[in-house]
Amino acid sequence: MKSVCGIDLGTQSCKIILYDPDAKQIIAKVQSPLDITAKNDGTREQLASWYEEALLACFRAISPELRATIAAIGVSGQQHGFVPLDGQGRAIRPVKLWNDTSTAAECAELTELAGGEATLLAETGLLMLPGYTAPKILWLRKHEPENYARLRHVLLPHDYINFLLTGNDVTEYGDASGTALFDARARRWSRRVCDLIDPSLIDYLPSLVEPDTPAGRVSAAAATRFGIPENVLVAAGGGDNMMSAIGTGTVRDGFLTMSLGTSGTLYGYSSSPVVDPEGNLAAFCSSTGGWLPLLCTMNCTVGSEQIRALFGMSIEEMNVRAASAPVGAEGIVVLPFFNGERIPNLPRGRASVLGATAANFTVENIARAAMEAAIFGMRIGLESFKRLGFAAREIRLVGGGAKSELWREIAANVTGLPVRVPKEEEAAALGAAIQALWCVERNAEAAVPIDIAALVDAHVSLESGTSIEPEMTLVSRYEAAYAEYERYLVALSPLYR
Repeated sequence: MKSVCGIDLGTQSCKIILYDPDAKQIIAKVQSPLDITAKNDGTREQLASWYEEALLACFRAISPELRATIAAIGVSGQQHGFVPLDGQGRAIRPVKLWNDTSTAAECAELTELAGGEATLLAETGLLMLPGYTAPKILWLRKHEPENYARLRHVLLPHDYINFLLTGNDVTEYGDASGTALFDARARRWSRRVCDLIDPSLIDYLPSLVEPDTPAGRVSAAAATRFGIPENVLVAAGGGDNMMSAIGTGTVRDGFLTMSLGTSGTLYGYSSSPVVDPEGNLAAFCSSTGGWLPLLCTMNCTVGSEQIRALFGMSIEEMNVRAASAPVGAEGIVVLPFFNGERIPNLPRGRASVLGATAANFTVENIARAAMEAAIFGMRIGLESFKRLGFAAREIRLVGGGAKSELWREIAANVTGLPVRVPKEEEAAALGAAIQALWCVERNAEAAVPIDIAALVDAHVSLESGTSIEPEMTLVSRYEAAYAEYERYLVALSPLYR
């Protein structure tokens, strides 16, 4: 038996699966938690050493016999994080994460230096937002010049895991396109944007490889350190959204994946570049050769979790009480900006409970409004997809929120699209494993070229009994509820920019 290993380095944990492609089943699944440093100024950081320790803990939790079956490895990683290394490959300082909002000033500075938002969209396809990597690098140069002077390698979290495994300093188009240093149309680093930070910066960026090209092979040192076979192929890997797209089947035009986790994402595969002139959708590349326009909100299940904790409810009770309230929560609206917000771009955002009266101010309505707010945030992205001519066919729902029948119903009726739930919950890790399988088959001697979509068809299945069709009566009621959400959002946004 041979297996492919999928690694998913998330914000809260590192997960590893071993997948048997012949039996089409996962034979091992482990995880190790990750801590996070949070400060009131918006700082969100982790230590690079935590990633190596979590990776080691995961591999040790898998039996040596199963580890010996690994024939290839694929890595998924949280996007946008800035892993700064010196010339010896050592981390210079903590990793600034995707949800770090302390770089609002650097975003404004880079936007002005570039000549405005329209110029940035033309150059890279992205606005300069706090979540991206570029402003984090400028922040380091301005606030920690001594550390910046030591900088020789700029890696993303998934690149860093590949570096630990292979010793190679490379990245692929999907994750690279989330740095705001990359021309998504031409699939190359943007020297012009790099030069706004430092003319030497482009020399510190990793080499670009095609998504079906190996990042390298497991080094002798890594084999000894992690107890895995030496010389095993390590695929290019990619950002967690790109790997989840593979793991959910979003590799053809018209399919969307919606992820309901701490952050919320909505993204769809496109065979041609998609650049949103309003900047709501990030012009990312996919990790399968196409493009992956994507919306990301920084507060998705955050709002419901905060409210659940406030009222001392279990997840089950939260769902029951929210389900007992009507669509639109009798006018209660939650703006769930506990962590600031990325789309809409409100780095100083604060959470609000709005529309309360003596008659509607109930736990049930507040609970439902918090759950509805998570999907209303996704609706912003869906409207952008529609304006750009993207013909959405269905949504593949993943993340913790996908387990909730109520959230599945809300998602179908707010978007007006069928909702399907993939069978495997660890979509990013599975996607990384499938990409590794693709890489092996594409790079084998005398290999017959294989399409990634064919592999996805063979290895991604949907959970039976979880498909939800939109109900037109509820779709109409949600149109009114979403309009109310928008009214409050427009009114309060100027306070949070």
